[in-house]
Amino acid sequence: MQEILFFVLAAVAVLSALGMLLNKNPVYSVLLLIVTLFSIAGLYVLLNASFIAAVHLIVYAGAIMVLFLFVIMLLDIRADVEHINLKRLSRILALLATFIFLGETFLIIWMSLKGKAAFVGLGEGILGDVPSVGELLFTKYLLPFEIASVLLLVAIVGAIILAKRKLRPEPPAA
Repeated sequence: MQEILFFVLAAVAVLSALGMLLNKNPVYSVLLLIVTLFSIAGLYVLLNASFIAAVHLIVYAGAIMVLFLFVIMLLDIRADVEHINLKRLSRILALLATFIFLGETFLIIWMSLKGKAAFVGLGEGILGDVPSVGELLFTKYLLPFEIASVLLLVAIVGAIILAKRKLRPEPPAA
């Protein structure tokens, strides 16, 4: 039963992530990202890390996705969505990333068929409970955690500045 649930959650995560990347409407992309985050939280529960799953849902699907939707609505980028044109370099990079992803996927499948299954878990000595997560967050991963929070703050301030710039009326022509 656990294997079936794993494959269902993994398929939902991959399909919703692909839908998020391929969708041109940013609001739908954010909603598909929320579906992806929920399925990843389900995978955390399968790994017996229910606290990490709960924090993942609260922090990402709750707080950050609300901020993303707020910024998208604030910028009003409906007109900009129609003029999206992928440059040649971005297409080449996307193709390269696709080949790397498929290569890793086939390597993992080949290793598991050969009997050398890749270990998937939280790591050695890491549990999904509150003391373990708290100790790691405020010791080993304190700097990346703070950098991520500052980057989110800068992105929100930048979005507000861009939105105010669009709202300013232009001076009348002489």
